[in-house]
Amino acid sequence: MINVLVADDHPFLRAGLEAVLRTAGMAVVASVGDGDAALAAIAGEDPDVVVLDVAMPGRDGVATLAALRERGDQRPVVILTAHIDDRQLLAAIHHGACGIVLKEDAEDFLIDCIRAASKGEKTIDPRLTSRIAELTSGDSPARRIDALARREREIVERVARGLRNRQIGEELSMSEGSIKVYLHTIFEKLDVKSRTELAILYHEETS
Repeated sequence: MINVLVADDHPFLRAGLEAVLRTAGMAVVASVGDGDAALAAIAGEDPDVVVLDVAMPGRDGVATLAALRERGDQRPVVILTAHIDDRQLLAAIHHGACGIVLKEDAEDFLIDCIRAASKGEKTIDPRLTSRIAELTSGDSPARRIDALARREREIVERVARGLRNRQIGEELSMSEGSIKVYLHTIFEKLDVKSRTELAILYHEETS
């Protein structure tokens, strides 16, 4: 069982998040409303994964992540947010966030992200990956698929093999809902309108 600490300053949203995590078979070992309380609870409860909302009073989620790293704690941290600006996004990446999840339609994706984080894997919401790429590099890739994140390329490769969303999810240990979110973003990034177009593009660029 994965032990999770949740930090969010909205009690109602925090309660909903706790319920979702428990339904997924995770244990919520602490639930707090600000960054300082999160740091204290992390020291006391020793969670496997920490989920930090960005917008909290006092020390926000990214600042809490930075403080955690400054004291040598490298445990997995997932950033949860309704909105994240460029400075916060770069700081979260710099300080080694294992995941960044947008609150909109986040339920399935967050569960996948926490599970991946507990295994030392990084997962970024696909709606943020192109923004991160723009902020960290001005280079244009030779192939369109090279602009995709690793997880996105794994999904495209499986679509090209003819797998359906459920089969892709089983192979990658992801929910079918998360696969749908990824594919929507992939279609927009590559300017394709169907799985068939996506498969053709993949084969054209990798043959």
